[in-house]
Amino acid sequence: MPRRIVDLSVPLEMGIASDPPMALPRIDYLDHQMTVGQILPFFPGLTKEQLPNGEGWAVEQLNISTHNGTHLDAPWHYGSTMSDGKRAITIDEVPLEWCFNPGVKLDFRDLDDGYVATAADVEAELKRIGHELRPLDIVVVNTAAGAHYGQPDYVSRGCGMGREATLYLLERGVRVTGTDAWSWDAPFVHTARKFSETHDPKLIWEGHRAGMEIGYSHIEKLSNLEGLPATGYEIACFPFKIKGASAGFTRAVAIFND
Repeated sequence: MPRRIVDLSVPLEMGIASDPPMALPRIDYLDHQMTVGQILPFFPGLTKEQLPNGEGWAVEQLNISTHNGTHLDAPWHYGSTMSDGKRAITIDEVPLEWCFNPGVKLDFRDLDDGYVATAADVEAELKRIGHELRPLDIVVVNTAAGAHYGQPDYVSRGCGMGREATLYLLERGVRVTGTDAWSWDAPFVHTARKFSETHDPKLIWEGHRAGMEIGYSHIEKLSNLEGLPATGYEIACFPFKIKGASAGFTRAVAIFND
């Protein structure tokens, strides 16, 4: 049976507004001429002239966060405990069975930037697309942020998923969710405005913090969600295995068995 794979990941790159300024990645690109001095000491007597085209290798040095690029968050990111006070699992402990399952897309592109989606919003969208959630479905949210990736306003764009919306999914067996926005929650600039009016700390990171009640992972900075149908494919999002970490990079893809 033919298989079609759609890339749902953004490239890791510098020079774009992919994260807040203090969290932007740095990539040092070393080209074939710059690394000749790296290879020669491995082979005493070797000269540059003896190398093909006088070249070494191309290599990159990264100074990045585990939350740069398309990545999968572990429950450890949201808090030290989850699910009745158990120690929250880190990214190397996330069950791989969570990371390759049928995908479901919720189209929330029409919701305002900073809006906090509710359980009723999720329920209405599931009814619209005619899907009943099944355990381990991977639910991804297409927000207005996706079309602005890399643009100056990206971090402040898109709706967020609130505590009750997140728990609605988790209580039905979902263990991996995703968004094309910078955060699963509403952009901080909007939440900060609400906090200044209410001084209610429960507003802060409420979708993430739902993972302290029921452990789950979510993918942030997805791409190409606008090209996905609501259902009819599988999503694979296996994370890079970093010991004890709060997140791991993932090359998230949608797999269609056409």
